[in-house]
Amino acid sequence: MSDEEYGDSGGGTETLTRDSVETKEPAMYRVLLLNDNYTTMDFVVAILENVFRKSPAEATQIMLKVHNQGRGLAGTYPKDIAEAKVETVHARAMQEGHPLKCTIEKE
Repeated sequence: MSDEEYGDSGGGTETLTRDSVETKEPAMYRVLLLNDNYTTMDFVVAILENVFRKSPAEATQIMLKVHNQGRGLAGTYPKDIAEAKVETVHARAMQEGHPLKCTIEKE
């Protein structure tokens, strides 16, 4: 068989084309801390600093929003990370005897 039968025009190389593949960004979820009348403000600030890596000033601002408005945005993450942060908050709150709750909602 000749090279022409294999689709080779004699140059020895063949160009392949690929279909373009679009990658989608993962769905993002908001992690919201919920107000209660028992969890101390200091504990909420500590959670925001340690779990959500907020600065002391930002953590205090979010804590005050939770206190005054009933809930506050701790952060926005892909679903698996958001769920892990909720579990961490609930475990630490239970360990310290606080009823602090948080939830996630899709953006």
